[in-house]
Amino acid sequence: MDHEYCVSHDTEMYLEVFHMLAGEKLYGEIRKLLNGFVKRGEYSNSEVFHILSTKFADFYGINSVIVDMLVQTCVKNLKVGLAVEAVRRAWDYGFRLSILSCNPLLSALVDERETKVMEYVFKEMIRRRIKLDITTFNTVINGFCKVGQLQRANDLLEDIKLWGLSPSVVTYNTLIDGYCKMARVGRMYKADAFLKEMVSMDISPNEITYNTLIDGFCKDQNLPSALKVFKEMKCQGLKPNVVTYNTLIRGFCSDGKIDEALEIRDDMSLQDLKPNIITYNILINGYAKKGMFKEARELLEDADRIGVIPSAVTFNTLIDAYCKAGMMDEAVALLNLMLERNITPNVSTYNCLIGGFYKNEDFGAADDILKEMKSVGLQADTVTYNIRIGALCQKGNTRNAAKLLDQMLEMGLTPTHVTYNTLIDGYCTKGNLRDAMNMRLRMDKAGKRANVVTYNVLIKGLCSKGKLQEANKLLNEMLEKGLVPNRITYDIIKEEMMEKGFSPDIDGHLYNQSSVS
Repeated sequence: MDHEYCVSHDTEMYLEVFHMLAGEKLYGEIRKLLNGFVKRGEYSNSEVFHILSTKFADFYGINSVIVDMLVQTCVKNLKVGLAVEAVRRAWDYGFRLSILSCNPLLSALVDERETKVMEYVFKEMIRRRIKLDITTFNTVINGFCKVGQLQRANDLLEDIKLWGLSPSVVTYNTLIDGYCKMARVGRMYKADAFLKEMVSMDISPNEITYNTLIDGFCKDQNLPSALKVFKEMKCQGLKPNVVTYNTLIRGFCSDGKIDEALEIRDDMSLQDLKPNIITYNILINGYAKKGMFKEARELLEDADRIGVIPSAVTFNTLIDAYCKAGMMDEAVALLNLMLERNITPNVSTYNCLIGGFYKNEDFGAADDILKEMKSVGLQADTVTYNIRIGALCQKGNTRNAAKLLDQMLEMGLTPTHVTYNTLIDGYCTKGNLRDAMNMRLRMDKAGKRANVVTYNVLIKGLCSKGKLQEANKLLNEMLEKGLVPNRITYDIIKEEMMEKGFSPDIDGHLYNQSSVS
């Protein structure tokens, strides 16, 4: 035995059994045994491949079948790292894999956003002449779309045809979804072009195709195009479902067009589709954002009337709106109504109320809500701490705000950019630039890269103290890191620098970005 390997007798015995069963073509039995073998995990890939390549060296075909099934079983048991290692070793040892193992592995790598490993497996499949099918391509296209590499996904559409395969409705739906998710950066024209292309190729769009496009156009705030696709969907004989209608209703509510949203809700009822709680949550949120509380409450009652049970999200939506409007009595009354109806408030419910009371500068009431939250067994989350830190910073109490940051870490909570930026802003507002800069360093050490908000706050803080050269240095640092200035950045430069007679030295970089709003 090669002493480089510590070979388990159990592993060797299992492989002998697998070989015997494979010789009898009892693959179902192998799968059952492999499942237990992989679940227990009492083996290493190195010993498996060592045994196969020594003791069973003359059984290349059977070895390949066993390895192929081993990879499949690892993926099935969510041991993706083990599966990747097995694939690498299989290819190193010259065993042949099939799409039965490689396709599920590709899919698992896509789910884990392991794009580089996915690409490696895909390229090796091609290099080793494993026969690809449309599922292989669809999976890899999905992988590239998920990480925003749309051009690479698009290129694969052409490769499908070169391989003598035909794109499927799944291929186009995946590409359309990828481009729709990039709607806000002007990619909807491409998603729409894919719809036309698939129709020209006699590939029938389905409900998923149309729902994805409608959602993309709504997010792009292009409601006329969303309605056009909606009508086309019906013309093609496809029946819009609750998801379709909810997407359109959300689009119109987001645009402040409540009346049009209600018309779509009414059309939904005419099509014998019953609005669900998501429909009502969207509409209630639409009314609440416009301060139309009477109408929002009427919708809540309407939901009850037709047997749609309000959820914690429904109440949270209204409570949050009341809190933002400073209507704390109404917000607390809704909390009590929730309890009467046996709808359990969650951390978000209490966070809304805590934030509302802080906004009204009623710190005592906010503390009472915090105590009540703890008394019902709910733990404060990152949002709770961010709200409390923000309230203390607004009062100028940065010392206690910083203590809350330490408390967060003790609780095992991860501070966010909002946490650090709020504290930095609190220090800058007090003119305490040293602690602001130290907090920025602490942020860096915690692995939170300073964002545009961080730089805006620090640049403004430096300008307020007359440290314009240092502010200019930070501005250039921000640009060098590839961060795009926003409207607040421009306002700071104009009001805090240029109007004070200081021209920032930025080599024209910033003003090339003047289209940023």
